[in-house]
Amino acid sequence: MAVEVRIPTILRKYTGGAKTVSADGGTVRELLGDLDRHHPGIAGQILDDGGSLHRFVNVYVNDEDVRFLGALDAKVDEGDVVAILPAVAGGSGRPRRGPGNPEGVPRSVGRGPGNPEGVPRSVGRGPGNPEGVPRSVGQRSGGPPVNGG
Repeated sequence: MAVEVRIPTILRKYTGGAKTVSADGGTVRELLGDLDRHHPGIAGQILDDGGSLHRFVNVYVNDEDVRFLGALDAKVDEGDVVAILPAVAGGSGRPRRGPGNPEGVPRSVGRGPGNPEGVPRSVGRGPGNPEGVPRSVGQRSGGPPVNGG
């Protein structure tokens, strides 16, 4: 039974650029096996080393997340539409260099006119804390301890 499988852009190198392909199978597992037979390597991008659905890949059967339908054992029927959607996260994980960040210091540390040494913001230097000393619990900025300290 033919099932339409929608392929995300990042995996289209395995399908020769095709946005949709047909695959056969009675379950998502069988469908992915058939998909990998016709488009070698694609299942390795969808399944982890243990053969389970990779945690950063979402698979939907007719707009329903397979994790709520039985995961890889979810049934598929002729005419169903299976969509594969890898989760997308922002950034490369590396600090970016630029006009405001020539050394590529992580933004959470951020060097700049008010923080030339890159002291973490939770410590922060300022009018009430020129040395950048961490504040004790219950201590006001630049003031005496509150409620006995």
